[in-house]
Amino acid sequence: MTEATVIEKVLSANDTGETGGHQAGILVPKEPRILGFFPSLNVHTKNPRAVLDMLDDTGHEWTFHFIYYNNRFFGGTRNEYRITGMTAFFREFNLRTGDAVIFRRISAKHLNISYRRAAAMQNRKIIHLSSTWKVIKANV
Repeated sequence: MTEATVIEKVLSANDTGETGGHQAGILVPKEPRILGFFPSLNVHTKNPRAVLDMLDDTGHEWTFHFIYYNNRFFGGTRNEYRITGMTAFFREFNLRTGDAVIFRRISAKHLNISYRRAAAMQNRKIIHLSSTWKVIKANV
C-alpha cells in the first residue's frame, strides 16, 4: 500500500469550532492514501484509537488522537475516522476556516505538524476536488 509522507487538510468552520457545534475532531476520509499516513487501528475493537505525538516547527510537542468511531458495528450509528484533541493547537496559532494543517512523516516514529494560512494559499494554483484533504507526496 502507498504510504503518504505529507498530507494536508484545509480547515472548515466545523473543524476550528467557529460554528459552535459539538463535533469530536476533524473528520478523516476513508481514502486509503490518507488513512495510510496514520497508524493502523484494529477495526474489530469498538472505537479503537492511537496516540499521535507530533512536533510543530518550533519544537513544541502536541498529542492528538486518531480514532475510528465504529460503534455502528456495535449497535450505534457512527462509522468515521477522526483526529481529536486539536483545539489547543488551533488556538495557539489562531487557525481559522480556510487555513490548512499539514502533517508530515519524518520517519516511522516521528511526525511533524505545521500550518499554512488561507491568505498564503490564495496565490497558489490548486485544482480543488471534493475533499478538503489531499496527499502532497507519497512513497510508492
